[in-house]
Amino acid sequence: MSGILHLVNQTVVDFYSKKQPVVQTATYASEYMAARTATEQIIKLRTILHYLGVPIKSASYLFGDNKTVVYSSISPASKLSKRHVLLSYHSMREAIAARILNFLFIPGSIHLADFLSKVWGYQAVWTMLKAILFWKGDTMSIE
Repeated sequence: MSGILHLVNQTVVDFYSKKQPVVQTATYASEYMAARTATEQIIKLRTILHYLGVPIKSASYLFGDNKTVVYSSISPASKLSKRHVLLSYHSMREAIAARILNFLFIPGSIHLADFLSKVWGYQAVWTMLKAILFWKGDTMSIE
């Protein structure tokens, strides 16, 4: 399963949760396929925001929970053998080199998009969901 969560200014604007079309024998290849899908979606979302007149001043952040995928996509001299992984790698590298996105590692235990791709119990996922569902800032009070 691929789980992708899009946030704009700390607000959830889109999510994607779907079975991957190809069965992979290694998690490395499936994580790369999910990262490529997320990259394509980020580019589309940035284009939509640009057309709506929203100024985009910096690169978007893409967080992955697989260290090997994150570090190999950051490095321009990675050696890959499978063709479909290689195509995903080059798609990622192009976006990183163009400063469209920054790909960073975040542990799976605190990764917000993980609840879209795995079966979780209420107790395990509530702490992650509480961070994005409830705003702690200055809000309009209803009295």
